[in-house]
Amino acid sequence: MRRLLGVLITLVLLTVGVLTPGPASADERARRTASVSVTGNGFGHGHGLSQWGAFYAAKEGQGYRKILTFYYPGLKRDTLGGKVSVLVSADTTSDVVVRDRSGLSVKSLGNGRTYRLAKGKATWWRITAAKGGAKSKVAFTTKGRKKWRTLRTVPGEAQFSAGRKPITLRTPTGDRAYRGILRSAKPAVSTSERDTVNVVRLEDYLKGVVPREVPALWPQQAVRAQAVAARTYAAFERRQPLASHYEICDTTQCQVYGGYTDEHPSSNKAIKKTKKQILTTQGQPAFTQFSASNGGYTSAGAVDYLPAKKDPYDKAYRGWTATVTQAQVAAALPQIGTLSDVEVLERDGNGAFGGRVVRIRVSGSDGSSVVTGDQFRSFFGLRSTLFTVD
Repeated sequence: MRRLLGVLITLVLLTVGVLTPGPASADERARRTASVSVTGNGFGHGHGLSQWGAFYAAKEGQGYRKILTFYYPGLKRDTLGGKVSVLVSADTTSDVVVRDRSGLSVKSLGNGRTYRLAKGKATWWRITAAKGGAKSKVAFTTKGRKKWRTLRTVPGEAQFSAGRKPITLRTPTGDRAYRGILRSAKPAVSTSERDTVNVVRLEDYLKGVVPREVPALWPQQAVRAQAVAARTYAAFERRQPLASHYEICDTTQCQVYGGYTDEHPSSNKAIKKTKKQILTTQGQPAFTQFSASNGGYTSAGAVDYLPAKKDPYDKAYRGWTATVTQAQVAAALPQIGTLSDVEVLERDGNGAFGGRVVRIRVSGSDGSSVVTGDQFRSFFGLRSTLFTVD
């Protein structure tokens, strides 16, 4: 019996030794120093609508209203229209240059007068700031000529429009067409600088958003759910403008927007079928955040209609892998020195791996730094905070 007990104790000690290793060897430290492996689920912050979740839900026969109710519980339905003003980030120049077309006109915001621009008179038209920004100069050039000829100078800011026909804008990265108005807008803190702002009907704005957020040829009910979420999000953002001369941006910081150039018949159909539909809370547009994939569990947002809960639909982005290298750590956290260890300190308890990372410690030869899961994800380009460190 004693012999058997001794054998059992030995086995227990060996087992404990396996589960709780001692200090890392030099070789192990070298491997950890070179890089750290990460495995995760999901893509994005996980708040609200999962785009891939909507895809699979639609595949199972769920309608867009039920999809929206699942991801945004407790919200009411309403309708809303109007216009939205969008900063065109691709146009980094201080002028607005558009291609000649039928119906093109320029309007002075200083005196309210509109001037028709005769088709065929020019190849390109341009608005630039004049008189220290207090006026706008309208000029044109013809094919084969580099010199701009001034047509007129008008008071205040100015803008191009062609009714509801698209206008082609020239930018440093290429031409892109937009519906609505292309405005040469003056920032509040500037005198001569101008930004290009697209003022467009909300429904037309969505035509350039939805196919950039989800594939237009996805199941129609999933695209309709995205249309309502995007319309509501834009309406929410419009109530708290980013700047004095525009309301929202055209990047992932707001919603990706590509104008008329990115429109697709299938997503246009989804927008038409959900015309003006939004989700509201207390009579106002809701904060309808969305992301590509929640990894099987939605993440709690800043409001009660963005709860954390298990998602039976989202089956995408499982088991992605990434590597955090010493070079990346040196760039993001130079104060810690040479990377030696990464330890998750806190999770939210929801989903795989014990939940999304809330706090994580990165240690090195010169010290350690505790950062949030979102910071760690941002520093090292990870798809989500629902991950484990291998």
